[in-house]
Amino acid sequence: MSVRRALLSVSDKAGLAEFAARLSSLGIELVSTGGTAEALSRAGLPVRKVSDFTGAPEILDGRVKTLHPRIHGGILYRRGDPKQAAEAKAQGLEPIDLVVVNLYPFEATVARGAGFEEAVENIDIGGPSMLRAAAKNWQDVAAVVDPADYRPVAEELAASGALSEAMRRRLMEKVFAHTAAYDAAIAAWLAGPDSFPETSTLAARGGTRLRYGENPHQQGAVYRLGREPQEPTVPFAQVLGGKELSYNNLLDLDSALACVTEFDRGACVIVKHNTPCGVALADSAEEAFRLARACDEVSAFGGIVAFNRPVDAAAGKALSGLFLEAVIAPSFDDGARAALAGKKSLRLLVSPRLGEPRRSWRRVGRAVRSIAGGLLVQDRDLRELEPGELKVVSKRQPTPDELAAALFAWKVVKHVRSNAVVFAGPRQTAALGGGQTSRVEAVKLAASKASLPLAGTSLASDAFFPFRDGVDAALAAGARCIIQPGGSVRDAEVIAAVDEQEASMIFTGVRHFRH
Repeated sequence: MSVRRALLSVSDKAGLAEFAARLSSLGIELVSTGGTAEALSRAGLPVRKVSDFTGAPEILDGRVKTLHPRIHGGILYRRGDPKQAAEAKAQGLEPIDLVVVNLYPFEATVARGAGFEEAVENIDIGGPSMLRAAAKNWQDVAAVVDPADYRPVAEELAASGALSEAMRRRLMEKVFAHTAAYDAAIAAWLAGPDSFPETSTLAARGGTRLRYGENPHQQGAVYRLGREPQEPTVPFAQVLGGKELSYNNLLDLDSALACVTEFDRGACVIVKHNTPCGVALADSAEEAFRLARACDEVSAFGGIVAFNRPVDAAAGKALSGLFLEAVIAPSFDDGARAALAGKKSLRLLVSPRLGEPRRSWRRVGRAVRSIAGGLLVQDRDLRELEPGELKVVSKRQPTPDELAAALFAWKVVKHVRSNAVVFAGPRQTAALGGGQTSRVEAVKLAASKASLPLAGTSLASDAFFPFRDGVDAALAAGARCIIQPGGSVRDAEVIAAVDEQEASMIFTGVRHFRH
């Protein structure tokens, strides 16, 4: 497919002048709109204004520029169809062979807090129409929506004087994906963050193929949803080195990140198979890691580590002594990088927002999971307890250390697979049990795995105790304070078990299942 005429209309003018100059040097006529035409003229390039091309002025404050039969006819008529070619000639249509368009910056506009009217004015109409027209007629017309494609398109034109079928097909696929994502962003904004609309639209970008999915016989990929959020996330983290991240690595990293972002104080979380196996608080990353690892050194092997403080040389040296899959942190200093340089397979990820105060983040969005034939969508579990919500239901009040340990364990237990329990001191988990079909089994599992003393710990449970057996098992293992939602028909029986042992119990009224 040869190119004689190109229509350019872009909001993002990065690389535009250079690309247009290469097109012009190949004898391709440039047709352009408003601000794009001015930018090309300032660059010294010959450009034909759309209003001259159509014979009609731009009207309605620029709302109507390219919505004209001479534009869409020039794009859409089939060159190889004698009837359409004759009709195009009779109508005086001039063929447009290359359409270069990127759309009004709608997402950037709403991201900076623009009002409703301004946001609506940044919904592009002519751009998507031209792109879809060019993409539909891909056998005769090429559509470029991404400035990253300027160079390969120009190089192919310079080398052969034409654009191959493979290139046009790739550009066509990219256009329809782009316009679908654009419309999805508009629909999501109109629905609002608290709505569950009748039709749900999700726009995922930047698909990267993974080596495989959960298992080698499954294919997999990772995508980014929307613009970079104002909070730490794994898909937008910078990977400094190591092997390619796997599907399971990404799931584990997301779990570790979700847990470590619960804390304002310096924290370290170690995750294995999508559940924490050690969590600790400390002023230094090295001490936090040491304390977290001590909770379950066996499970920590081959795990994922998350920090909410920079990793320095001391922490890097501590990390280097254990086989790990990946580490995510706000940053790694030169000493840490040097200490970990010998770990060629270790993935290091940087998420600078991890080092910012949590109150500065804007934590929004929904959690989406797939099931066969559909999607489950819910609000993310970002619920945090207010001091006034705690209700001591036992005769004995918890000591200050027991209360601190209970609140720490409560932050951790929401990230353990339910049924879930966590034994902890004020700044270090002592044992974790999760993924069990009964709560008493979760308690017994945690106690059986404990490598740290459980005497005097507090225990958090993600849901209520349906019977006293789980409480009896927790107290027998050494817990002296239990924090749980409450709400069982046997709450009185459960509280009585605590009072018999002169322990303490706190109700939160909040459940934290994680299935």
